[in-house]
Amino acid sequence: MNILIIQPGFPAEIPYFVRGLAQAGARVLGVGDQPRGSLPAVAQEGLSAYLHVSNLWNARALVAALRAWPLPLKLDRVECLWEVGMELAALVREAFKLPGLSRQATQLFRDKDRMRSVLDLAGVRNPRHRLAKTDSEVFAAAQHTGFPLIIKPVSGAGSANTYRIDDAQQLQRVVVALRHIREVVVEEFIKGTEYTFDTVCAGGEILFHNIELYRPDMLTARSVEGISPQTISLRDLSAPVFERAYAMGRKVIETLGYRTGFTHMEWFHTEQDEVVFGEIAARPPGGCSGELMNRTCDFDVYRAWGEALIHGRLSDKPERLYNVAIVFKRARGQGCIQRVKGLDKVVGALGQSYLRHELLPLGARRRNWRQTLLSDGFLMLRHPDLKKTLEMADLVDRELVMFAGQ
Repeated sequence: MNILIIQPGFPAEIPYFVRGLAQAGARVLGVGDQPRGSLPAVAQEGLSAYLHVSNLWNARALVAALRAWPLPLKLDRVECLWEVGMELAALVREAFKLPGLSRQATQLFRDKDRMRSVLDLAGVRNPRHRLAKTDSEVFAAAQHTGFPLIIKPVSGAGSANTYRIDDAQQLQRVVVALRHIREVVVEEFIKGTEYTFDTVCAGGEILFHNIELYRPDMLTARSVEGISPQTISLRDLSAPVFERAYAMGRKVIETLGYRTGFTHMEWFHTEQDEVVFGEIAARPPGGCSGELMNRTCDFDVYRAWGEALIHGRLSDKPERLYNVAIVFKRARGQGCIQRVKGLDKVVGALGQSYLRHELLPLGARRRNWRQTLLSDGFLMLRHPDLKKTLEMADLVDRELVMFAGQ
């Protein structure tokens, strides 16, 4: 099977999917705006051929370049695992009459208002919501949802440009800040514990699923600088609330017509014991979640995704062995990393539960914490007992500190 991957070198986890797809038996072709020599070694390892284009986002020019590519083969699939490239991938599929999400189906995953409206009709518990294109429509939507509320772009990824609003005065300030965005969704604020529901599917069937816990919820993690966000991939998914989440996730996937590939859903468990849908993307999660899944089950989710695309099944049934936590660190101060405190102490205390860390080196400039969950680095650990895992993650939170300065 010949599979084209759009932008195979970015974001950071995509090269592992490229290699996994090749290991599963595909001939993997890549197209992107990065020169081949600048692609990560893992991506180059999986690619059979690569087409470098100067403007990846001009769909007509991209299709023409692909048609002129002198390769003696026929494309069987086109995939893009990056949120911003999903609509481009749909256009290429339609141009070459290939299976996968159409432009119309892609919009159900990209347009949060359409997504919610379709799921409302299917009986999925959504937050109350309204689409707004003008200031007056935003204020009318706020009357419908009530305070507190969430306001976010119709099309976006993660929690970028997403705000929690507690009163009309705060809403007025945020409306001004968001005037550069053409359409927004105003939603009921759901208070509860936030989880993911991530799947590898084939033919509309879920072949593998994983649930991760966010500590704190993603909006808080994206809004408050002085915390260390945690993501915990859970070992035991047998609790009734997770069974209810599975049923909801399966219904969401079926309703939106998703067939084959990776999905990433977020949902909430409220104090009233409600399971509430957050949103879903037709792509894998970021934030090193692929590695978290691998460490949870001691398997290769990247290859499993490739097997789903090529064979419609997985060669092995993953066994859930560990809870795996990643703790993201944000340096105190601004400028360049000057000092790291507590790393040796933390690694020693974790013992065999320590997996690895990846912190910015001394002298490196801090990343923009609002634009990347990875922040200034992370530490990863695992343990079969959830309580112990959370205690160790909190130890990393308290004891590992990075300092920055001018």
